[in-house]
Order: sequence, then C-alpha cells, then structure tokens
Amino acid sequence: MWTTIFIVIYSLLTIVIVLSIILHGAKPTKSLAWIMAIFALPVGGIFLYLVIGRNRRKRKLIRLKKDLFNKLPKPNTEQVNLFNGRYKKLMTLNYKNSHFPPTAHNKLHLLKDGKTTFDSIFNALEQATLQIHIQYYIFEEGELADRLMDLFKKKIDEGIAIRMIYDGIGSFTLSKNYLKKLLDIGVEVYSFLPFKFGRYFYSLNYRNHRKIIVVDGKVAFTGGINISDKYLKGQVGLGKWHDMHLRLEGPAATQLDQVFMTDWYLVSTQLLQPLQHLYNQLPMNSSELVQIVAGGPDDDFPVLEQTYFSIINKAKEYLYITNPYIIPGQALIQALQTAALSGVDVRLLVSENADNKVVSWSVHSYFEMFLKSGIRIFLFPDGFLHSKIIVSDDTITSIGTANLDDRSFEQNYEVNAIIYNKDFAKILKADFLNDCAVSNELLYSNFIKRPWGKKLKEGVGKVLSPLF
Repeated sequence: MWTTIFIVIYSLLTIVIVLSIILHGAKPTKSLAWIMAIFALPVGGIFLYLVIGRNRRKRKLIRLKKDLFNKLPKPNTEQVNLFNGRYKKLMTLNYKNSHFPPTAHNKLHLLKDGKTTFDSIFNALEQATLQIHIQYYIFEEGELADRLMDLFKKKIDEGIAIRMIYDGIGSFTLSKNYLKKLLDIGVEVYSFLPFKFGRYFYSLNYRNHRKIIVVDGKVAFTGGINISDKYLKGQVGLGKWHDMHLRLEGPAATQLDQVFMTDWYLVSTQLLQPLQHLYNQLPMNSSELVQIVAGGPDDDFPVLEQTYFSIINKAKEYLYITNPYIIPGQALIQALQTAALSGVDVRLLVSENADNKVVSWSVHSYFEMFLKSGIRIFLFPDGFLHSKIIVSDDTITSIGTANLDDRSFEQNYEVNAIIYNKDFAKILKADFLNDCAVSNELLYSNFIKRPWGKKLKEGVGKVLSPLF
C-alpha cells in the first residue's frame, strides 16, 4: 500500500516538475538535460533539480530588485551624451542592462597581485571619514582578516559606519566567533543567501561573486582578489595566487557604491541613500571614461555575457583574454572563433595549474576547437592565475569578477569595470604580453596528440560543466 502511494506521489511530482521545466526553462539544452536526469536518475534526479535547478529564489530576488530600483535615486543620466564613437552600441547596451552610463573624470590605478592591492586598500580604509562598504565572495580568516578587524575597530571608535556583506557559500568557513567579534565592535554584517538545510536548501544556486570596497562613496576597489592570505603567502600545492584589481576615484566609484547598496537591500531590506558629495572634489583633470556593469540572476538578460560578446565582435586587430574559467556557451564560442578566423589576433591566457581538477578538464575541453580556428592559448606556469581581464585594440579594457562561463552569466552576481581609454588599454596589453612571454604556448599539432585519457577527462568535465 505504502509503495503504491509513494509511486503515485512520485509520479505526480515528476509530471509537475517536468511541466515546470518545459514552461519556464530558458535554454532548451539545459531543460532537456534536467528532464533526462529526472527520468534517468529516479529520486536522485528530482533531488538534484530541487537543490540547484529551480528558480524560486530567483523570482523573489527579482521582486526585491525591482522594488529597490523604484526607491533608489536614478544613476546620473547627464553622462548619456558620452555615448559616441566606436563603442556607442556597447555603452548603450550596458546602460540599458545595468542603468549606469559611462562617466568621465575618473582616476584609475591598476593593482596587480595581493601585496600591492591590499597595501592600497588599507591605505584607503585608513582615510575613511564617513563610511566603509565592503563586500566579498570569499572572506577567509587569517592575517588579512585580523588586520581588517583591528582597522574596523579603530574606525568605528572614530564614528565611521561600516557595512559588510559576505557570500554564504564562498565564505562558508568564516567562523561564528569572527562574525560575533565584528558585530560586537559595531560592524553591520549580513550573509548573502546563507546555506541552510530545509526550506532554504534552494538558496545554494545563486551566489554573490562580487568583490567591492567603497570608502566614503568616492574611492572604490573591484576586481578578482578576495580576502584570503593565499594572495600573500600562496597555497599549499598550488603556489601564489596572481590576480588583478582596480582602484577607482570619481563617478565610477559612486556607481560601485550603488551596486553595493542594491545588494545591501537584498540582504537586509534596508534602503541606503547615496552620499551627496561635493563633486568639485572629484579629479577633474583625469580623463578615464569608465562604465560599471553589474549583472545577476535577477536581470532580464545575461548582462556580462552580452558585454563580453559585444567586445569580442568589435575587435579588429587583437583581443587578449586572461581568465581562469573559460567555459563559454555556444554564442561566445562562435564569436571567438569568428574573430580569429577573420584575422583578429585572439589570445587566451589561462593558468596551467588548477584549483579544481574537474573544472580544469572542462576548460581544456574547448582548447582543441579554439586552436583549430587560430586562437592562440598560453598556459601561465607560476602558481594560479585568477585574473579576469579583456583588452582589445588599444582602446577598451574590462576588469572585474565575471568569468567566461554560464555560472557567471546566469547564476552569480558579478560586476565589471569597462574602461574606454587608450593609455590604460596599452598598460594591460603590455602586462598581458609579458605574462605570455613566460608562459607555455599550446600548439594545435601537439595538442591533438594528447593521450586519450586526457580527452576522456575533458569530456567528463564538459558534461559536468553545467553544474559548476
């Protein structure tokens, strides 16, 4: 009797889930994969879908974000007159997706690797007079976390407001003791979608991958570097982590602060108002044109994927990409191959060492088709290269948190700075070529001779890539 009841309930649940996938699935390939998993793995397939496949949390986040957008002051639209030149369409695309126009009179400083980055960050934090906003995907305890604790205590004693967001999964190891200390000294702390069993189990899928610090609403940092000692001391078995970060002053920093305030509302339902700065204090002698692009699962379109797609299609002479997780969808694959076959110098710089073997297999599974189309691939041998950079034609640069994979485009909250500046692009180009000079270039004629065992691992990685 109980067996019959279970079979009936299970069958009804299966029908409901399959109908839901058919009605609401965004991608046919992904929908078909979930349907096949449900039928091929009785009970297990449904369990996996309920954990990482459904989008109930996404719908709630969309409602919260739309509510916030109606309450927050709108971004400065006076800069819309800057939409001109070669990248006018890209500027318009990013504005429609993220509501941030490109802004002039920004001051930028490129920060490479951990020591340089954290020296600059702590220097800026020491200068705070009003508030500090800090948000990280990975916030690990250690030397850096202890230094931040001491600095936060000092600043709160000076009357500075400090607000902090950490991702519930990325910072899963952050101890209750450390969090209690933060609260005790007066830091306002929230976890973004903390992982909990029971009815909150579905929160696992959507993560906040952003790395943002904003001091007094006018000095900001973003890029690929998390709060982790491995950027200073390295990681056992992997070595030093290499990454790129960016320090911004000016209107672009204010835009990053608005991104933080959006996430603050999602985690706390508290509405923060932007600080009204005296704009005559901005570095008016600086000419860097910057546009902040923020994307997440509650957007109508895959914001960062469209940004990358547009940059790739606009490339005429060269397109240089540094990224540890290049697992692109079909649109980006076609864009990259089309650029290379059209005569554009397309190069990918990827870490030779991997922090996740299965993910590395998936990344390598695309190499053969890339090499065949003329894309040059360089493997960086020293430690782990974690930078997320695109530079093209000495005119445009992207620095931020988004990888070239579906998780960054569809499931993570990400943020990138798009810089329309020749001098800045030339700096990144030179740095890219220097890293290529010490890297190992893959050749198509050699790569196709790799052992069948590696090809098998790559196939497994590609099949599992939708779960990453």
